[in-house]
Amino acid sequence: MTYFIFGVLPYLALTVLVVGSIVRYERDPFTWKSSSSQLLRRKQLIWGSILFHVGILIVFFGHLIGMLTPVEFFHALHISYGFKQLMAIVVGGIAGAMAIVGGAMLLNRRLFDARVRASSSFADTGILVLLFAQLIVGMGTILVSIQHLDGGEMVKFMDWARAIFTFRKDAWRIVADVHWIYQLHILLGLTIFILFPFTRLVHMLSVPVRYLWRPGYQIVRTKKRALHQPAERTS
Repeated sequence: MTYFIFGVLPYLALTVLVVGSIVRYERDPFTWKSSSSQLLRRKQLIWGSILFHVGILIVFFGHLIGMLTPVEFFHALHISYGFKQLMAIVVGGIAGAMAIVGGAMLLNRRLFDARVRASSSFADTGILVLLFAQLIVGMGTILVSIQHLDGGEMVKFMDWARAIFTFRKDAWRIVADVHWIYQLHILLGLTIFILFPFTRLVHMLSVPVRYLWRPGYQIVRTKKRALHQPAERTS
């Protein structure tokens, strides 16, 4: 089971994530969005959405940068593993708590509001439940990480992530002895990657970043030209 989770599933999940997303966009681009229900219980949606999305983004990029940054980079900056581990616990804990509160508000709204529930698909509710469960498990890993403030367990996952992307056959052995809650956390994370192309999560890839550098313009409608334009002659 450990070999499958850490040695096989990562490649399967990344393949489905990339290929599935491309295929969905090419075949059905009009579903490349997150259906809105903002007209229903709008205030709860706004607060829940802000807390959930901000928390999730911090957690996601924290994991991405933390696991894929080479350990040599931290050596060069004289950042100890213990300090990095402590920062991950503090920042990840705060962001995780924000996401859990926001997720609970969104989940309550989706499950117990009859109108919202009626407009929600099974995939919409299911992926939210899975994300919420992943956040709970992620917060549980903090209790284990506190017992390893030297950063040793964290380094194992950094080495494992590098080994996966360099196609080392024995990558799974690096984390074979980690606590079961870490294994569950990785399993749920990779499962989310697999489900990503088939759920509303694809809207994460639709962030209109091109608007950041596109020159602005404004369309102004005026009747001035019509008022001063001479009438056409008729013969």
